[in-house]
Amino acid sequence: MRVISTTLARLHIDPYVAAILCTVGIAAMLPADGGFADVLDHAGTVAVTLLFFLYGARLRTAETLRGLGHWRLHAVILSVTFLIFPTLALVCSPLVPGLLTEPLYQGVVFLCVLPSTVQTSITLTSIARGNEAGAICSASLSNVLGVVLTPLLATALISVGSGGISLGSVRDIALRILLPFLLGQAAQRRIGEFVRARRRALSLYDRAVILLMVYAAFSQGVVDDIWDGLAAAELLVLALVIAALLAVTLTLMALLSRICRFSRADRVTMLFCGSQKSLASGLPMATVLFAGASVSTIALPLMLYHQLQLLVCSWLAQRLAAAEAGEPAPATA
Repeated sequence: MRVISTTLARLHIDPYVAAILCTVGIAAMLPADGGFADVLDHAGTVAVTLLFFLYGARLRTAETLRGLGHWRLHAVILSVTFLIFPTLALVCSPLVPGLLTEPLYQGVVFLCVLPSTVQTSITLTSIARGNEAGAICSASLSNVLGVVLTPLLATALISVGSGGISLGSVRDIALRILLPFLLGQAAQRRIGEFVRARRRALSLYDRAVILLMVYAAFSQGVVDDIWDGLAAAELLVLALVIAALLAVTLTLMALLSRICRFSRADRVTMLFCGSQKSLASGLPMATVLFAGASVSTIALPLMLYHQLQLLVCSWLAQRLAAAEAGEPAPATA
Protein backbone atom coordinates (compact mmCIF):
# COMPACT_ATOMS: atom_id res chain seq x y z
CA MET A 1 0.00 0.00 0.00
CA ARG A 2 2.84 2.35 0.87
CA VAL A 3 4.51 1.62 -2.49
CA ILE A 4 1.29 2.57 -4.32
CA SER A 5 0.96 5.81 -2.33
CA THR A 6 4.60 6.72 -3.03
CA THR A 7 4.19 6.02 -6.75
CA LEU A 8 1.04 8.14 -6.98
CA ALA A 9 2.78 10.98 -5.14
CA ARG A 10 5.71 10.90 -7.56
CA LEU A 11 3.31 11.01 -10.51
CA HIS A 12 1.38 13.91 -8.88
CA ILE A 13 -1.81 11.81 -8.85
CA ASP A 14 -4.25 12.27 -5.97
CA PRO A 15 -4.98 8.80 -4.45
CA TYR A 16 -8.68 9.65 -4.23
CA VAL A 17 -8.79 10.56 -7.93
CA ALA A 18 -7.05 7.27 -8.70
CA ALA A 19 -9.61 5.40 -6.56
CA ILE A 20 -12.50 6.99 -8.48
CA LEU A 21 -10.93 6.06 -11.83
CA CYS A 22 -10.33 2.49 -10.63
CA THR A 23 -13.96 2.27 -9.49
CA VAL A 24 -15.12 3.37 -12.94
CA GLY A 25 -12.89 0.69 -14.48
CA ILE A 26 -14.29 -2.02 -12.19
CA ALA A 27 -17.84 -0.94 -13.03
CA ALA A 28 -17.00 -1.18 -16.74
CA MET A 29 -15.62 -4.72 -16.41
CA LEU A 30 -17.82 -6.07 -13.59
CA PRO A 31 -21.04 -4.04 -13.49
CA ALA A 32 -23.65 -4.69 -10.80
CA ASP A 33 -26.68 -6.39 -12.30
CA GLY A 34 -29.81 -8.22 -11.22
CA GLY A 35 -30.15 -8.99 -7.52
CA PHE A 36 -26.74 -7.53 -6.70
CA ALA A 37 -27.80 -4.21 -8.22
CA ASP A 38 -30.91 -4.21 -6.00
CA VAL A 39 -28.81 -4.87 -2.90
CA LEU A 40 -26.42 -2.11 -3.97
CA ASP A 41 -29.34 0.29 -4.39
CA HIS A 42 -30.64 -0.41 -0.88
CA ALA A 43 -27.14 -0.13 0.58
CA GLY A 44 -26.70 3.20 -1.18
CA THR A 45 -29.97 4.52 0.23
CA VAL A 46 -28.92 3.66 3.80
CA ALA A 47 -25.39 5.00 3.26
CA VAL A 48 -26.61 8.35 1.85
CA THR A 49 -29.19 8.79 4.62
CA LEU A 50 -26.53 8.20 7.28
CA LEU A 51 -24.08 10.46 5.44
CA PHE A 52 -26.41 13.48 5.53
CA PHE A 53 -27.34 12.77 9.16
CA LEU A 54 -23.62 12.93 10.00
CA TYR A 55 -23.25 16.13 7.94
CA GLY A 56 -26.00 17.69 10.01
CA ALA A 57 -24.44 16.51 13.26
CA ARG A 58 -20.99 17.78 12.24
CA LEU A 59 -21.83 21.31 11.10
CA ARG A 60 -21.89 23.89 13.89
CA THR A 61 -24.94 25.94 12.93
CA ALA A 62 -24.42 28.41 15.78
CA GLU A 63 -20.82 29.11 14.73
CA THR A 64 -21.87 29.49 11.11
CA LEU A 65 -24.51 32.04 12.06
CA ARG A 66 -22.07 33.91 14.32
CA GLY A 67 -19.62 34.12 11.43
CA LEU A 68 -22.15 35.94 9.27
CA GLY A 69 -20.77 39.25 10.52
CA HIS A 70 -18.61 39.36 7.38
CA TRP A 71 -21.83 39.26 5.35
CA ARG A 72 -20.41 40.93 2.22
CA LEU A 73 -17.88 38.11 1.72
CA HIS A 74 -20.46 35.37 2.22
CA ALA A 75 -23.08 37.13 0.09
CA VAL A 76 -20.72 37.33 -2.90
CA ILE A 77 -19.63 33.68 -2.57
CA LEU A 78 -23.20 32.40 -2.23
CA SER A 79 -24.36 34.58 -5.14
CA VAL A 80 -21.73 33.01 -7.38
CA THR A 81 -22.58 29.49 -6.14
CA PHE A 82 -26.37 29.68 -6.50
CA LEU A 83 -26.96 32.49 -9.02
CA ILE A 84 -24.03 33.00 -11.38
CA PHE A 85 -23.18 29.31 -11.78
CA PRO A 86 -26.78 28.43 -12.79
CA THR A 87 -26.74 31.38 -15.20
CA LEU A 88 -23.58 29.97 -16.81
CA ALA A 89 -25.39 26.66 -17.23
CA LEU A 90 -28.20 28.40 -19.11
CA VAL A 91 -25.61 30.08 -21.34
CA CYS A 92 -24.55 26.57 -22.41
CA SER A 93 -28.09 25.61 -23.49
CA PRO A 94 -27.52 26.43 -27.22
CA LEU A 95 -25.07 23.50 -27.30
CA VAL A 96 -28.08 21.13 -27.08
CA PRO A 97 -28.74 19.03 -29.11
CA GLY A 98 -26.08 19.84 -31.68
CA LEU A 99 -22.98 19.40 -29.52
CA LEU A 100 -24.25 17.99 -26.20
CA THR A 101 -26.92 15.38 -25.52
CA GLU A 102 -29.79 16.30 -23.22
CA PRO A 103 -28.54 14.06 -20.33
CA LEU A 104 -25.05 15.60 -20.50
CA TYR A 105 -26.53 19.10 -20.47
CA GLN A 106 -28.73 18.13 -17.51
CA GLY A 107 -25.51 17.04 -15.81
CA VAL A 108 -23.95 20.46 -16.48
CA VAL A 109 -27.02 22.18 -15.01
CA PHE A 110 -26.95 19.90 -11.98
CA LEU A 111 -23.25 20.62 -11.47
CA CYS A 112 -23.92 24.34 -11.53
CA VAL A 113 -26.61 24.28 -8.81
CA LEU A 114 -24.54 22.30 -6.30
CA PRO A 115 -23.09 23.84 -3.11
CA SER A 116 -19.39 24.36 -2.51
CA THR A 117 -17.16 21.74 -0.91
CA VAL A 118 -16.49 22.02 2.81
CA GLN A 119 -13.21 20.29 3.57
CA THR A 120 -11.51 21.02 0.22
CA SER A 121 -12.43 24.73 0.27
CA ILE A 122 -11.13 25.11 3.83
CA THR A 123 -7.95 23.13 3.11
CA LEU A 124 -7.11 25.10 -0.05
CA THR A 125 -7.79 28.40 1.72
CA SER A 126 -5.51 27.34 4.56
CA ILE A 127 -2.71 26.30 2.18
CA ALA A 128 -2.92 29.65 0.34
CA ARG A 129 -2.93 31.55 3.67
CA GLY A 130 -6.40 32.98 3.24
CA ASN A 131 -9.19 33.72 5.69
CA GLU A 132 -9.74 30.20 7.01
CA ALA A 133 -12.51 31.25 9.42
CA GLY A 134 -14.34 32.90 6.54
CA ALA A 135 -13.93 29.74 4.46
CA ILE A 136 -15.38 27.59 7.24
CA CYS A 137 -18.40 29.87 7.54
CA SER A 138 -19.03 30.25 3.78
CA ALA A 139 -18.53 26.58 2.92
CA SER A 140 -20.70 25.41 5.82
CA LEU A 141 -23.45 27.90 5.00
CA SER A 142 -23.29 26.90 1.33
CA ASN A 143 -23.88 23.24 2.24
CA VAL A 144 -26.69 24.03 4.68
CA LEU A 145 -28.47 26.10 2.00
CA GLY A 146 -27.60 23.57 -0.70
CA VAL A 147 -29.68 20.85 0.93
CA VAL A 148 -32.73 22.99 0.08
CA LEU A 149 -31.62 25.19 -2.83
CA THR A 150 -29.96 22.53 -5.00
CA PRO A 151 -33.12 20.39 -5.46
CA LEU A 152 -35.25 23.51 -5.96
CA LEU A 153 -32.92 25.01 -8.57
CA ALA A 154 -32.44 21.68 -10.31
CA THR A 155 -36.20 21.19 -10.51
CA ALA A 156 -36.70 24.71 -11.86
CA LEU A 157 -33.96 24.51 -14.51
CA ILE A 158 -34.34 20.91 -15.68
CA SER A 159 -37.59 20.04 -17.42
CA VAL A 160 -39.65 17.54 -15.44
CA GLY A 161 -41.27 16.24 -18.59
CA SER A 162 -38.03 15.36 -20.38
CA GLY A 163 -37.08 12.38 -18.24
CA GLY A 164 -35.14 14.57 -15.83
CA ILE A 165 -36.50 15.24 -12.35
CA SER A 166 -39.82 13.83 -11.16
CA LEU A 167 -41.93 15.16 -8.31
CA GLY A 168 -41.36 11.84 -6.57
CA SER A 169 -37.61 12.53 -6.68
CA VAL A 170 -38.14 15.84 -4.88
CA ARG A 171 -40.11 13.96 -2.20
CA ASP A 172 -37.26 11.44 -1.90
CA ILE A 173 -34.79 14.30 -1.47
CA ALA A 174 -36.86 15.57 1.47
CA LEU A 175 -37.02 12.13 3.09
CA ARG A 176 -33.52 10.82 2.34
CA ILE A 177 -31.42 14.00 2.48
CA LEU A 178 -33.19 16.99 4.05
CA LEU A 179 -34.85 15.10 6.92
CA PRO A 180 -31.67 13.22 7.97
CA PHE A 181 -29.72 16.48 7.77
CA LEU A 182 -32.23 18.26 10.03
CA LEU A 183 -32.25 15.34 12.46
CA GLY A 184 -28.45 15.52 12.56
CA GLN A 185 -28.66 19.24 13.33
CA ALA A 186 -31.16 18.50 16.11
CA ALA A 187 -28.82 15.86 17.56
CA GLN A 188 -25.75 18.08 17.27
CA ARG A 189 -25.72 19.14 20.91
CA ARG A 190 -25.46 15.54 22.03
CA ILE A 191 -23.26 13.92 19.40
CA GLY A 192 -21.66 16.87 17.58
CA GLU A 193 -18.36 16.78 19.47
CA PHE A 194 -18.20 12.99 19.14
CA VAL A 195 -18.63 13.21 15.36
CA ARG A 196 -16.19 16.11 14.91
CA ALA A 197 -13.55 14.31 17.00
CA ARG A 198 -13.66 11.51 14.41
CA ARG A 199 -13.11 13.72 11.37
CA ARG A 200 -10.76 11.25 9.69
CA ALA A 201 -13.22 8.38 10.06
CA LEU A 202 -16.03 10.59 8.71
CA SER A 203 -13.84 11.62 5.78
CA LEU A 204 -13.13 7.96 4.95
CA TYR A 205 -16.84 7.13 5.17
CA ASP A 206 -17.62 10.17 3.00
CA ARG A 207 -15.25 8.95 0.31
CA ALA A 208 -16.43 5.36 0.59
CA VAL A 209 -20.03 6.46 -0.05
CA ILE A 210 -18.91 8.43 -3.11
CA LEU A 211 -17.06 5.38 -4.48
CA LEU A 212 -20.21 3.31 -3.87
CA MET A 213 -22.28 5.89 -5.77
CA VAL A 214 -19.74 5.98 -8.62
CA TYR A 215 -19.78 2.20 -8.93
CA ALA A 216 -23.58 2.03 -8.85
CA ALA A 217 -24.06 4.87 -11.35
CA PHE A 218 -21.50 3.62 -13.86
CA SER A 219 -22.70 0.03 -13.48
CA GLN A 220 -26.17 1.19 -14.48
CA GLY A 221 -24.67 2.99 -17.46
CA VAL A 222 -22.85 -0.15 -18.61
CA VAL A 223 -25.89 -2.41 -18.13
CA ASP A 224 -28.16 0.01 -20.02
CA ASP A 225 -25.55 0.52 -22.80
CA ILE A 226 -25.62 4.27 -22.20
CA TRP A 227 -21.91 4.71 -22.91
CA ASP A 228 -22.25 3.20 -26.38
CA GLY A 229 -24.33 6.23 -27.37
CA LEU A 230 -21.71 8.79 -26.34
CA ALA A 231 -19.50 10.01 -29.15
CA ALA A 232 -15.90 11.09 -28.59
CA ALA A 233 -16.77 14.53 -29.96
CA GLU A 234 -19.49 14.96 -27.29
CA LEU A 235 -17.04 14.05 -24.53
CA LEU A 236 -14.52 16.52 -25.93
CA VAL A 237 -17.14 19.30 -25.99
CA LEU A 238 -18.14 18.41 -22.42
CA ALA A 239 -14.51 18.58 -21.27
CA LEU A 240 -14.14 22.02 -22.89
CA VAL A 241 -17.38 23.23 -21.25
CA ILE A 242 -16.20 22.01 -17.83
CA ALA A 243 -12.80 23.67 -18.25
CA ALA A 244 -14.49 26.90 -19.37
CA LEU A 245 -16.80 26.89 -16.33
CA LEU A 246 -13.85 26.60 -13.95
CA ALA A 247 -11.78 29.20 -15.81
CA VAL A 248 -14.65 31.72 -16.00
CA THR A 249 -15.53 31.23 -12.33
CA LEU A 250 -11.95 31.62 -11.09
CA THR A 251 -11.52 34.75 -13.20
CA LEU A 252 -14.86 36.15 -12.04
CA MET A 253 -14.04 35.53 -8.36
CA ALA A 254 -10.71 37.31 -8.76
CA LEU A 255 -12.39 40.31 -10.41
CA LEU A 256 -15.28 40.52 -7.93
CA SER A 257 -12.96 40.32 -4.94
CA ARG A 258 -10.99 43.31 -6.24
CA ILE A 259 -14.12 45.28 -7.14
CA CYS A 260 -15.40 44.71 -3.59
CA ARG A 261 -11.96 45.74 -2.25
CA PHE A 262 -11.56 42.70 -0.06
CA SER A 263 -8.31 41.97 1.73
CA ARG A 264 -5.86 39.49 0.27
CA ALA A 265 -7.00 36.83 2.77
CA ASP A 266 -10.66 37.33 1.81
CA ARG A 267 -9.80 37.24 -1.91
CA VAL A 268 -8.22 33.82 -1.41
CA THR A 269 -11.34 32.62 0.42
CA MET A 270 -13.57 33.86 -2.40
CA LEU A 271 -11.40 32.20 -5.03
CA PHE A 272 -11.68 28.71 -3.57
CA CYS A 273 -15.09 28.70 -1.87
CA GLY A 274 -16.77 30.23 -4.92
CA SER A 275 -15.24 27.94 -7.54
CA GLN A 276 -15.62 24.55 -5.81
CA LYS A 277 -18.51 22.12 -6.33
CA SER A 278 -19.22 19.29 -3.90
CA LEU A 279 -18.96 15.73 -5.20
CA ALA A 280 -19.82 14.48 -1.70
CA SER A 281 -23.22 16.20 -1.81
CA GLY A 282 -23.72 15.98 -5.55
CA LEU A 283 -23.51 12.25 -6.26
CA PRO A 284 -25.93 11.19 -3.50
CA MET A 285 -28.38 13.92 -4.60
CA ALA A 286 -28.07 12.83 -8.23
CA THR A 287 -28.95 9.23 -7.40
CA VAL A 288 -32.14 10.48 -5.70
CA LEU A 289 -33.16 13.27 -8.07
CA PHE A 290 -32.54 11.33 -11.26
CA ALA A 291 -33.72 7.91 -10.12
CA GLY A 292 -34.53 5.82 -13.20
CA ALA A 293 -32.79 8.28 -15.53
CA SER A 294 -29.27 8.21 -16.99
CA VAL A 295 -27.60 8.87 -13.62
CA SER A 296 -24.13 7.89 -14.83
CA THR A 297 -24.29 10.32 -17.76
CA ILE A 298 -25.73 13.12 -15.64
CA ALA A 299 -23.03 12.57 -13.00
CA LEU A 300 -20.22 12.68 -15.58
CA PRO A 301 -19.89 16.52 -15.72
CA LEU A 302 -19.65 16.66 -11.90
CA MET A 303 -16.94 13.99 -11.82
CA LEU A 304 -14.92 15.75 -14.53
CA TYR A 305 -15.27 19.10 -12.77
CA HIS A 306 -14.26 17.54 -9.45
CA GLN A 307 -11.01 16.16 -10.87
CA LEU A 308 -10.21 19.43 -12.64
CA GLN A 309 -10.91 21.63 -9.61
CA LEU A 310 -8.65 19.45 -7.46
CA LEU A 311 -5.77 19.65 -9.94
CA VAL A 312 -6.05 23.34 -10.82
CA CYS A 313 -6.92 24.73 -7.39
CA SER A 314 -4.28 22.67 -5.55
CA TRP A 315 -1.65 24.07 -7.90
CA LEU A 316 -3.08 27.57 -7.55
CA ALA A 317 -3.12 27.36 -3.73
CA GLN A 318 0.56 26.42 -3.70
CA ARG A 319 1.43 29.34 -6.00
CA LEU A 320 -0.49 31.80 -3.81
CA ALA A 321 1.19 30.46 -0.67
CA ALA A 322 4.62 30.74 -2.26
CA ALA A 323 3.90 34.29 -3.45
CA GLU A 324 2.76 35.33 0.04
CA ALA A 325 5.90 33.84 1.59
CA GLY A 326 8.14 35.40 -1.05
CA GLU A 327 9.31 31.99 -2.27
CA PRO A 328 9.69 30.71 -5.85
CA ALA A 329 6.40 29.39 -7.22
CA PRO A 330 6.22 25.59 -7.52
CA ALA A 331 6.67 24.14 -10.96
CA THR A 332 3.66 22.76 -12.74
CA ALA A 333 3.17 18.99 -12.51
